[in-house]
Amino acid sequence: MRLIVVSNRLPVVLGRRDDGTWESHPGSGGLVSALQPILRDRHGIWIGWLGSDFGDCPERRAALAVATREAGYALVPVDIPPEDHDVFYRGFANESIWPLFHDLPSLCRFDPSYYPAAVRANARFAATIAEHATRDDDFIWVHDYHLMGAARAMRDLGMTSRLAFFLHIPFPPVDLFMKLPWRFEVLRDLLEFDLIGLQTPRDRRNFLQCVRFLVGDARLSSRGQVASVRTSSRLVRVGAFPIGIDFKEFSEHAASEEVATLSAGIRGEEGGRSILLGVDRLDYTKGLPHRLEAFARALDLYPELRGRVTLAQFVVPSRADIPQYAEFKGQLEQRVGEINGRFSRAGWVPMYYVYRALDRTRLLAWYRSADVALVTPLKDGMNLVAKEYCAANPRGVLVLSEFAGAASQLQRGALLVNPHDIDGTAAAIARAVDMPESERRSRMRKMRRAVREHDIFWWLDSFLAAADAQRAPDFPVLEEYFPSKDATREESSRP
Repeated sequence: MRLIVVSNRLPVVLGRRDDGTWESHPGSGGLVSALQPILRDRHGIWIGWLGSDFGDCPERRAALAVATREAGYALVPVDIPPEDHDVFYRGFANESIWPLFHDLPSLCRFDPSYYPAAVRANARFAATIAEHATRDDDFIWVHDYHLMGAARAMRDLGMTSRLAFFLHIPFPPVDLFMKLPWRFEVLRDLLEFDLIGLQTPRDRRNFLQCVRFLVGDARLSSRGQVASVRTSSRLVRVGAFPIGIDFKEFSEHAASEEVATLSAGIRGEEGGRSILLGVDRLDYTKGLPHRLEAFARALDLYPELRGRVTLAQFVVPSRADIPQYAEFKGQLEQRVGEINGRFSRAGWVPMYYVYRALDRTRLLAWYRSADVALVTPLKDGMNLVAKEYCAANPRGVLVLSEFAGAASQLQRGALLVNPHDIDGTAAAIARAVDMPESERRSRMRKMRRAVREHDIFWWLDSFLAAADAQRAPDFPVLEEYFPSKDATREESSRP
């Protein structure tokens, strides 16, 4: 089959040089790395928005043609009028779906104009897909919450291609999903796909419960990892496929001489102190205010940590043009200043805060240097930072939110915390700092095995195999993490 990948953004960025001409920069990340070989082998296509109205600019089209030749597969832009894209992307996708699917309904805004704009934007995507999906064996794989309505738009155009969808963010339980004014429409949109992939068994369970309660003609059955939903018009298969990373690439690069040199410099600057590390995109779902409070609380409850630890918190810029995010950034920086002002003393500042993205080599050096990684989102579809840290550092300790999708796979080695439990998270920080070397390595071995065995290529193979119904029963049944009443407290308490 020929693979056609569809996402909100293309995996390239176009920009102007100093002389005014256009150039392209390839995208990065595990998804791009995993999909590139199969797209090249099968003469595939990647369809997405390019960041602005593409129009008929010859220079930009020439730059995209160069990017296509370098990628080895076709890059096809979708033109969306700016007024529609703004309402669709900022409104429907990021003011309605994003906070609701991350269990933050108080931050949602449900403007009546949002869903119609999403329908129009998805129709634009569908028209572009239909123009290029001209082969009988085309397999169309749509990615993430922006494009949940793409299948319905394609079916409306008469397309009969096999359509698959993968949701990279969590899917909410039925009581939260019910708050969405367009809940029936969104579910019906999703059920126009042939295969739906979700990050964890919990997300799959939530989706199936929503279908059971809200879709009257749906009949559900489950067999292993992949369940079936039969409606009056079609059969849809729903599975849990936790996305991974390229473990081999991360671990080998982290062990390189270049990374080792940078890591030695970082550790030398800290003079033997334990390094705590946070790496997060600027977003209210990442639990950053809660993490800062837990760190301050740890310094209060365990004064022996003062002068012994440094928290290095990197915040990657995101959605900087949205006022809510700019305000959130200011609040974080104010709290960092308050903590440093309260606890600093001669020769020691407790927090090191940086607002910028790190290149891969320097990021790996920080992963390699950190004694403890703090990954404490309020909710996350997966959180690949947790997996990257495990791949890069064979002796580190991972303090992980039980609300991250990665908790399902890493629960046997991580110190699991409820980020809303400030004292519990503070206790986990203290325990992580004082953890014996033998326990550190034992816990990390378990996590590294899980990350290595379920890497990005396992995820890709599993999802594409699920497109073949005959192979579905062979999939492993993935374990689901359900915290017991006292699980977090037991994990977090100091020995």
